[in-house]
Amino acid sequence: MPDTIILGAGAAGLMCAITAARRGRRVLVLDRSNKVGKKILMSGGGRCNFTNLHVSPDRFLSANPHFCKSALSRYTQWDFIDRVTAHGIEYFEKETVNGLSGQLFCRDSSKQILAMLLEECDRAGVEIKTRCESHRVAQGDHFSVETNQGTFESGSLVVATGGLSIPSLGGSGFGYRLAEQFGL
Repeated sequence: MPDTIILGAGAAGLMCAITAARRGRRVLVLDRSNKVGKKILMSGGGRCNFTNLHVSPDRFLSANPHFCKSALSRYTQWDFIDRVTAHGIEYFEKETVNGLSGQLFCRDSSKQILAMLLEECDRAGVEIKTRCESHRVAQGDHFSVETNQGTFESGSLVVATGGLSIPSLGGSGFGYRLAEQFGL
């Protein structure tokens, strides 16, 4: 039985999986799509806008502004840039009419970012199941996730299913329904 199940194998789900596995957790990622990271592949016109140089708490709106400060102090844009550089991925800053924007893109392809995340998942021992559609989630002593590939249980559940923005890439309202189900 995994310690953690993550629903969604996009950027957030894969980063969460890597972090949890590196902390010694057994991680299972479930994704309903036929392949992971579809939004990563199409982002930035296929070059993946993977971060921004000007990330800071004052650029975020939140009911709890201290959350953003805490989150950004624990993992910064510079941490991700270091990770990209360590994988030998060349990148550039997008130019705008008024100068540089701070947006960073892969010089070659967004496939490099996805490959980096999958390589790190593999090294950390993360298990990923695709074409695995979640139907129902229940919580008792453990979280129980009923899918078209069987029922999976874990002590922790992360919902990283994304939103409704691009249904053709797998976006659905499932995550919103789960949040409502658990009073979030």
